[in-house]
Amino acid sequence: MASYGRWQEWLRANRPRLLVLWGRYDTSFQVAEAEAYRSDVPDAEVYVLDGGHFVMDTRADEVASLVRGFASAGG
Repeated sequence: MASYGRWQEWLRANRPRLLVLWGRYDTSFQVAEAEAYRSDVPDAEVYVLDGGHFVMDTRADEVASLVRGFASAGG
């Protein structure tokens, strides 16, 4: 958590292509935090999926589809 400020500064300065995949039922992080990435990277692609903290494991097909689409869009 100590490096979050530096991470946010880097995001704002560099505005990388950014894909955010978030579990709606994550008990470790609030759903609003996913959308907060747009404050630093306005063009971020943000998806809140029906899953928990390990949404990449529990929604693997959906995650794979989103990652493939993001990767193929390039940039």
